[in-house]
Parts: sequence; structure tokens; C-alpha cells
Amino acid sequence: MTESTPKRLVRRGRVFPEITISPEELAKRKAEKDAFHQRCRAIFERVRPQFIDKHYGWYIAVEPDSGDYFIDADNMQAHKKAREKYPNADHCVFCLNETGATGTI
Repeated sequence: MTESTPKRLVRRGRVFPEITISPEELAKRKAEKDAFHQRCRAIFERVRPQFIDKHYGWYIAVEPDSGDYFIDADNMQAHKKAREKYPNADHCVFCLNETGATGTI
């Protein structure tokens, strides 16, 4: 006779179900992220007119706490400049164009 294989426990779902984030915490994080982006966008909108003609298509990294911004033709270089001056601060990178979008769809 053939022996049957032992039954294994099949687990489906989250890998670490004990590490879940509550909906309230998710909403709080989204609100903080949106507020941060709005602060960066305000600085970008303020400085965009002075650079858009000369540096169209370049990238600008904005650090909202200081109001500093860093411009470069390469988005990674703009990001690097911001990280060098403010290593522990968050920043946003925008493209110097009409919308500020940095990629294509």
C-alpha cells in the first residue's frame, strides 16, 4: 500500500499578521505626506518662473523646512545636492516644466 503524505498547514494572507497598521495611522501618514508635498509645491511654484525659461526640463529638489532648492539637469544630481546639504531631511524633486511632473506615463 502507498503511504499518504502528511497534511501540511496551508497559510494564506499576510506574512507577518501581527504587524499591521491601523486605518487611523494610515490616514495620519497620508495627511502628513500630503502636507509635506504641499509645502514643497508652494516653494516650487514660487521659484519656477525665474528658472523655467533658462533651465526648462531640468530638475529642482526642494527642502521645505529651510526653503532651499537645488537645480541640476539630472534628477539624481539634484537629489544628491539636497542630500549633501541636508542629510537627514526629506525633500521633493520636481521637473522645471508647466506641471512639475518628473516622468512619463
